[in-house]
Amino acid sequence: MLVSGSVHTLLARERQLLADLQAFVESQGAPEDVVAHARQALRALDETFLLVVVGEFNAGKSSFVNALLGAAVLPEGVTPTTDRIYVLVHGEKPGQMEPTADPFVSRLTHPLPSLEGVALVDTPGTNAIIRQHQTLTEGFLPRADLLLFLTSADRPFTESERQFLSLAARWGRQVIMVVNKADLLETPEQKAQVREFVETGARGVLGLTPPVLLVSARAEQRGGDVGFHALREVLRVRLSDTERTRLKLQSPLGTAAALLSGEETRAEAARRTLEGDLAVLRDLEAQQVTHREGMLGELDGQLNRVARLLSEFEVRADRFIDDRLRFSNLRGLLNSRELEDAFRREAVADLPEAIDRQFGTMIDRFVEANLHFWEDVQAFLIRRQPSAEVARTRFSYDRGALLEGIAGSAREHLETTTEQHLARELARDAEDAMKGVIGGLAGGVGLGAGVGALIGASALDFTGGILAGLTLGSLGLFVLPNKRIQAHRQLRARVADLREALERIVRREYEREQERADTRLRDAVSPYTRFTAQEQTRLQAARDRAAALRTELEALQNEVKALG
Repeated sequence: MLVSGSVHTLLARERQLLADLQAFVESQGAPEDVVAHARQALRALDETFLLVVVGEFNAGKSSFVNALLGAAVLPEGVTPTTDRIYVLVHGEKPGQMEPTADPFVSRLTHPLPSLEGVALVDTPGTNAIIRQHQTLTEGFLPRADLLLFLTSADRPFTESERQFLSLAARWGRQVIMVVNKADLLETPEQKAQVREFVETGARGVLGLTPPVLLVSARAEQRGGDVGFHALREVLRVRLSDTERTRLKLQSPLGTAAALLSGEETRAEAARRTLEGDLAVLRDLEAQQVTHREGMLGELDGQLNRVARLLSEFEVRADRFIDDRLRFSNLRGLLNSRELEDAFRREAVADLPEAIDRQFGTMIDRFVEANLHFWEDVQAFLIRRQPSAEVARTRFSYDRGALLEGIAGSAREHLETTTEQHLARELARDAEDAMKGVIGGLAGGVGLGAGVGALIGASALDFTGGILAGLTLGSLGLFVLPNKRIQAHRQLRARVADLREALERIVRREYEREQERADTRLRDAVSPYTRFTAQEQTRLQAARDRAAALRTELEALQNEVKALG
């Protein structure tokens, strides 16, 4: 491209802007195709001016190009004959095909003086059955400096053409609308109607009215067509040095605007994603507080049931003392072993089994509540799928890895937290404290693992201590009523100590397990919490940088538009 002194500064600024844009999208972890488009926009400044012909496969593109060039350069047919992109350039040897770095792009030379300084690009049809053909065309679109958008007079401006033109508008490409097969329109009224229909459709998509020319490739090849004469005049103006320079500078800026808009859209989607994630995390924290409060309330009820069991035992033990420590039971007082056996049957009764069942129920409820909480954590992960705008960005990959870490913690907790596991933990932590209260009985037995046996043994122990020595041979009869009063007093004190110790131990173990659960959640979530804080900072910096780039971009677009 010829660069005059008047545009040299603009060109230098544009190069810098496009280099800055490339660095920006790379730093934001944008999808690879976005980075590739940014690189290509910078390279486009040094490429030949690209006049790109696009349209549906049966709009007569190949015959149109041949008619425009006045030579049979491309094959023609009723099926999709163009399965690659042909870049036609002026050359001395006709029909010389040269490969390019892209296996789907071929460079074709032909003696075409009218194309000096310009490459005419023929693309596959946009509605071909072979999806790769449309992909090739859409992928090449951001490289175009000027589009010849071909439609057909027998079905002008179809829905698929409207969609493709929307893509051209997204990249900010200049468009000339060409209606081929105009010879099918028999009256001036029909031609005017088609022209108005295409103009209206294009204006609705592009927001402006592009030139619309009605041509007949067949008539041009058979001797001449007035529509082609008008088209060549439009191209002569558009491909003048001044206008070509303006378009050459304008096209990469259109690409830059599209890429910058895409990055702003992804950044906004990422911000919304983070806000949603943080809201759900706050909801989890609130659920955790509610869970803790609910469990505390339920724990009170469970401990009240334990206290009731001990109170019932106390009533039975009181009755036993009153019934047995009497003068009328002198024979029974002679045999301490028989007395203890009777105490086991009548006072202790099913206390050990009832305690075991109660603590088993407590453990079951505790485990169930914790598992439900971690299921809520997993539900959080299921709900927080990334939006389509950020699905292929580095943000999405980093976020996904961290969420998978939380999911892994949830899965591990759900797999390992069982009744037996929790019982073992509670037993291990509670055993020493329980031993200290009730005298080290039943070594190796802890809370949730035979606690009833421990309670039963302790009951026998301290009641046995109360009954010990109460044989007729070692007592004066006058002290027996005092001993009965003393036994009641000792019984109450020991049961009160046991009740207090059990509640203290259970509450301590509950708090320990809750703290372990809280720690597991904090450890699982904290990397993601740090990530959100870092991303919020990064996204704010990205917003500021994007705003600066857009300010420079708009200034350049206005100055380029004013050229000539």
